[in-house]
Amino acid sequence: MKISCVGTLVFTAHLFLALEFTGGYWVDRDAVVVEGESSSSAFAYSNDLINEVKKECAATLKSASELRIEDSRAFSIKEELFFVNGDWEQDMGDSPILPFDDSELPSNSSRAPLHLVSFWITDVDRSHRSRKSVFVSGLLTMGITVNGMFSEKPYEGSHQFEIWPDHTRLSISFQGVYSESNQNGGERVLCLLGNTMLPSRESDDSNPWQWVKNSNYNKNQPPLLQDDRILLVLRYPRTFSLTHRVIQGRMMSLNPKSNAKHFDEVHIASQLGKAAHYEFGSEKIVAKSCNPYPYQDGFVNGSIEIYKGTGFCRILEESGGQAFTIVPNWRCNSTDDFCSRLGPFAVDKEIRASDGSFKGVKLYMQDIKCKQTSAQGMSSARVAAVFRAVSPAENQYTAERRSGPSNMTLAAEGIWKSSSGQLCMVGCIGFGDSVGSECKSRICLYIPTSFSIKQRSIVLGSFFSLKTDKISFFPLAFEKLVQPTELWNYFKTANPYYSYSKIDLAGVILEKNEPFSFRSVIKKSLLQFPKLEDAESYLVSLSGLSEDLTLHASAHPDPFPKSRSPRVDLQMEILSLGPLFGRYWSSQNSSSMEDKVPYRTKAVYTERQLLLNVSAQLSFLGKAYSNFSVIFLEGLYDPHVGKMYLVGCRDIRASWEILFESMDLEAGLDCLIEVVISYPPTADRWLVDPTAKISISSQRNEDDPLHFDSIKLETFPIMYRQQREDILSRRGIEGILRVLTLSLAISCILSQLYYIKHNVDSVAYVSLVMLGVQAVGYSLTLITGAEAVFKRAASESKEVSSFNLERSQWIHVIDYTVKLLVMVSFLLTLRLLQKVWKSRIRLLMRAPLEPHRVPSDKKVLLTTLSIHLIGYLIVLLIHSGKTSQASLQTQLYYDSAGNSDTSPVWETKLEEYVGLAHDFFLLPQVIGNFLWQIDSHPLRKLYYVGITIVRLLPHLYDYTRSPSPNPYFVDDYEFVNPNWDFYSKFGDVAIPSCAVLLAIVVYVQQRWGYEKLSQSLRLGQCKLLPSSSKAYERLPSKPTEAELVSGVNGNSRHDEENDGED
Repeated sequence: MKISCVGTLVFTAHLFLALEFTGGYWVDRDAVVVEGESSSSAFAYSNDLINEVKKECAATLKSASELRIEDSRAFSIKEELFFVNGDWEQDMGDSPILPFDDSELPSNSSRAPLHLVSFWITDVDRSHRSRKSVFVSGLLTMGITVNGMFSEKPYEGSHQFEIWPDHTRLSISFQGVYSESNQNGGERVLCLLGNTMLPSRESDDSNPWQWVKNSNYNKNQPPLLQDDRILLVLRYPRTFSLTHRVIQGRMMSLNPKSNAKHFDEVHIASQLGKAAHYEFGSEKIVAKSCNPYPYQDGFVNGSIEIYKGTGFCRILEESGGQAFTIVPNWRCNSTDDFCSRLGPFAVDKEIRASDGSFKGVKLYMQDIKCKQTSAQGMSSARVAAVFRAVSPAENQYTAERRSGPSNMTLAAEGIWKSSSGQLCMVGCIGFGDSVGSECKSRICLYIPTSFSIKQRSIVLGSFFSLKTDKISFFPLAFEKLVQPTELWNYFKTANPYYSYSKIDLAGVILEKNEPFSFRSVIKKSLLQFPKLEDAESYLVSLSGLSEDLTLHASAHPDPFPKSRSPRVDLQMEILSLGPLFGRYWSSQNSSSMEDKVPYRTKAVYTERQLLLNVSAQLSFLGKAYSNFSVIFLEGLYDPHVGKMYLVGCRDIRASWEILFESMDLEAGLDCLIEVVISYPPTADRWLVDPTAKISISSQRNEDDPLHFDSIKLETFPIMYRQQREDILSRRGIEGILRVLTLSLAISCILSQLYYIKHNVDSVAYVSLVMLGVQAVGYSLTLITGAEAVFKRAASESKEVSSFNLERSQWIHVIDYTVKLLVMVSFLLTLRLLQKVWKSRIRLLMRAPLEPHRVPSDKKVLLTTLSIHLIGYLIVLLIHSGKTSQASLQTQLYYDSAGNSDTSPVWETKLEEYVGLAHDFFLLPQVIGNFLWQIDSHPLRKLYYVGITIVRLLPHLYDYTRSPSPNPYFVDDYEFVNPNWDFYSKFGDVAIPSCAVLLAIVVYVQQRWGYEKLSQSLRLGQCKLLPSSSKAYERLPSKPTEAELVSGVNGNSRHDEENDGED
């Protein structure tokens, strides 16, 4: 009886398993359906696959709990259980899974390649669901990269394996089952079988990727092996919380070790994504850190106003993804080892090399979860986030998007209350555990609403050690400096403000730097500088002036050094101006002070009324002024003379070892700095260079360790708001001028075509070289101009976006109209050249035995080329002499962003000289007229005079107009290029004079003829020109009577064809 009962149980169990994994999957048409998904799967699940999953995932399914019919979690995994840019590592062994090409990685680079992995659920199959599991498909992308990421799911049909220098990527398709388990506090488990093309290893275990180092290997066709024996097991917490937030997985090969496809086990780790549901339930652990609340860390009830409004969660989430700066432990007076610790985070080689300054170390807040509630006029919030410290050696853009836990990550959860404005959190380092034994840190975070020269942080906070017996690290502070353009994102409902404290000291600097002088009186009376203008309100006027006073430019030492020095990139942001903090937004800045009253400037102001309080932040980019990375400024702006008189404070907390030797510091800042900034005038820019000048000097004694030599800088030319708008206006005007001049040129060419149709006798005496010079000039304009249109469109996209779009579109219409007219001019010139060429052929056919009587341009071409070659060499020598540089040295032009446009001097000058040759287009005609000893009128006066005028107008315009409004980039100029030597003031006079002289010579040659000129041009008894000969005696252009009768050489037929063409 017992045997029969046992047999019955065994049979029942086998029957159940068979039903579950083969035909026992039941389809419940009333099951929970994910909105937007079809009931049928796009992926095929064969019986062989089902049996294979049954075999390899038996242990996982054995511990699985029942999936209730009403439980929607089984169908939400596609949205919830993906992760990107997690970490993976492989067991040490002889079978690595991926190669890496480090051939282009610098040998001295401290940036180590990252092992990143991402995973997505691609399908949930409702037709294969049991009581404990449901079939799914997924896609995993893993790789090794220096600067890349794997945030985007590979598209269907992409290569499964890719490798190029500094980057390797492998994609694996998976199919398997999703289940849930009650183990480890509740888990959601994926057990999947994978299929991919693995890179093939070589037989040498010590160097399995020798083919990667072979420079001849084809990166598009690496050696691959098909492998469908890959097992992936991913375990997710059923509910994400402070102590259960890590995703862990294993990927292993099911092939034997002797198989070439076998690889050592891979371990995967990540954390919850944005779509995952987080459960706040760690009250006991949080209370351990934040009881009593608020924690007394020095900021509570301090001098800094803290945000306490209802938008705390929105402001905090806005700071997510933005880098915080780590503040050096400048108050620490313990051992160097203790003071150099990076709070609760690990310290690598690069961080240790900073010697406690933490230069380049950044902190990010990731995966912020914030729930805020309000009751009885009080507001509170529960917050969870991950703090990730980033080493200077790591790519910060990539690091901010990583999700893998490590000893550089701190998972945190805490509370915020409006009563104090403090966010108090408990932090758990690394992977953590279920009981919170790794939660040994406290984080206090604040959002200030009051700012001063000593307080420029929009977010600030600190990490504290919770160990009571032995403090493991000194409190680590972090902050994020305020940027005026970001204030709208943070404070849409609050009213932050700035407190001035250095105005009296700035007044002393003003008196010292602006003594009364006749020059200053003249300057105030003649020149106008950025000032308040009529506007909708006082705040709007202040905001406009703040924009004009903001500097984003490149600079060089003043005076300009004889030896080339590195360019300095600087940015000066205006933080506050008068009562305005940041920029003006009506919904944010509106107050009783505003009253929405239109602001009108007065005709007369007192000196005191004109002075404006100002605070700013001056930043230097690059290594040239590394000890002045940021200077906080506060002082006065005088619109009379366009100068700021400022007190500067630089952050020297990184030099914490010498802080105790200096007793006159203010909150770790050296404020004994004077800064004077001079702005160029807004108008009359031809009187003063449109550059700003910056002077920075220390008021400390020379033996003080914080003393520095005075710094004087001059920026590249800058523009104000109105001048940026004038670029579009001026470009439109210049474009219209080009349209008019090209239209005039076309009219002149048409008149010449009409002229030669009725004056065929002199057509052959039009110089082909002259026409060729014009054709080359037009063709180069077409080629380079077409490229410049698109280049200019790209460079202007940011600048033009703030202006009227319709005006910008009209400018592009004008641009393309100019190109069309240039094309017409080019084609008409070719037609004129064709007419002259055919005329000479006809003359040659009528006198085949006297070719010397037909005009030839060979000597004209050689003479013209010789003259221009000598001229080009002279230009190079003059330019080299001016700049004291070699003729082949590289020349730099800078655009509005400070980027350089590099081109060899000889190439730049050659491009300019082509334009000069086009201006002197009559030179070949003058030479030909002398060589051919003409006594006719090959050129119509309207033609050569009109084209000469067309070529002279740009020089005339450049000479009479004001200096260039946009001195940054040459392509911003349609009509003229003021950066070219040929458009200097001297060139604008000399070149037109020579061109007019050539036109006069052509006129005299055609008016008098060679014979009369040779008789008239004498130097005493000596003739300047040789006597005329019969070498170029004009042949009759029409057939003679004998030719008409005999039809010699077929001239009759040829002339008929020619008449048909005309």
